[in-house]
Amino acid sequence: MTGRFLKAVGIAVCLLAVVSLAQADTPPMAPDHPVVLKAARLFDGVSGKMMDDGMVIVEGRKITAVGRDLDVPDGAEVIDLGDATLLPGFIDAHVHLSMEMHDNFYKDFYEHTFRFPAEQAFYAARYAKRTLEAGFTTVRNVGASHYITVGLRNAVNAGVTEGPRILTAVHAIGSTGGHADQGPYPPSDVKPLGPIDGVCNGPAECRAAVRYQIKYGADVIKFMPSGGVLSASDPVDVPELSQEEMDAIISEAHAWKRKVAAHCHGDEAAKMAIKAGVDSIEHGTFLKDDTLKTMKEKGVYLVPTLTAGWWVGEKADSYPPQIAAKARAAAAQMQTMFQHAAKIGVPVAFGTDAGVEPHGMNAKEFSLMVKNGFTPTQALMAASHNGADLLGVSDVTGSLEKGKSADVVAVPGNPLDDISDTEHPSFVMKEGRIYVGRPGN
Repeated sequence: MTGRFLKAVGIAVCLLAVVSLAQADTPPMAPDHPVVLKAARLFDGVSGKMMDDGMVIVEGRKITAVGRDLDVPDGAEVIDLGDATLLPGFIDAHVHLSMEMHDNFYKDFYEHTFRFPAEQAFYAARYAKRTLEAGFTTVRNVGASHYITVGLRNAVNAGVTEGPRILTAVHAIGSTGGHADQGPYPPSDVKPLGPIDGVCNGPAECRAAVRYQIKYGADVIKFMPSGGVLSASDPVDVPELSQEEMDAIISEAHAWKRKVAAHCHGDEAAKMAIKAGVDSIEHGTFLKDDTLKTMKEKGVYLVPTLTAGWWVGEKADSYPPQIAAKARAAAAQMQTMFQHAAKIGVPVAFGTDAGVEPHGMNAKEFSLMVKNGFTPTQALMAASHNGADLLGVSDVTGSLEKGKSADVVAVPGNPLDDISDTEHPSFVMKEGRIYVGRPGN
């Protein structure tokens, strides 16, 4: 073995070990007997309808039956959740588990810049646990540094730490000076980034950037065709890649059977990404009606991240002036755009941009969706059926059906009457393991 190989293995093992140590307890095991979940209501994420007196039967990690008045298997444990609603585990299609911002932009920037990767992995594990306990059993992590979410995903899959099912993009891809790049530091002091880090110029480099992310574990490709809100040097609504570069990124990712998410506030950049065949537009702040109609026609998902728009609007006074101006403009427009998307009928998958705002408050997105034109049913479907379809995991999760993973959430009351009930889950099960609402706790 070469020294370089041994070093790489050592780093990977270190990250996995750190994430494991971040939790004091071993994640719960799936019971070795059937579990029957009962509640006053059940929303299956398929029919879009609410069923009274719902039951879900779980054996091992799988759902074996869903309905009412089901026969209870011999030796089963029955958990009656009372006046609650059983739902598929929620799916958040846009998170950043390796970071978290609060009220002090400068403090957050300093801490995220100067923490060692191993140290930041402890925080990522905490954020993942908080996300799971909020009822989100599957997430798509759309960009992170130092491969932290690759290690976190692997540790969760290995059962050594608690967290949702994670699909990760590794580094986001974009142009020099764009939203995927680092700040305008003096190049003599901070080494500029390249394709391995997701920063590319020209179609050939952009293809290489895609291949690098896949090499190092990407389940999905995230790229930045337009500027961002919380970056200092780029306008939020202008294209930052050429059509040829976008074509290269998306065609290369699709050739490797990876879906592509486009961070896109600007309308012109979104049109270019849609032309190139993108699978989803993230944020979509300044999209115009003709672009939204094209998305509907082509089946391109919108992942609106209304929570992030609300959050940056609330916190704009704490940002540097050039960022604050972009935050206010985005916050003012994002909800209006979503209202138009709801009327037009654009396919929508639930996504929050958690990390821009604190992790664990993901379910606020439901209320913002309903406030801006969705019915409660549409909001719940966005975080179940639609999310699973966008992420390509419909055969695994996203609904309460026989044969699916036992990813089940219960919330008090009826979320079709009060969607904010989703913010207070009383029970969370992922793959048959109970993380919230264990009997006796």
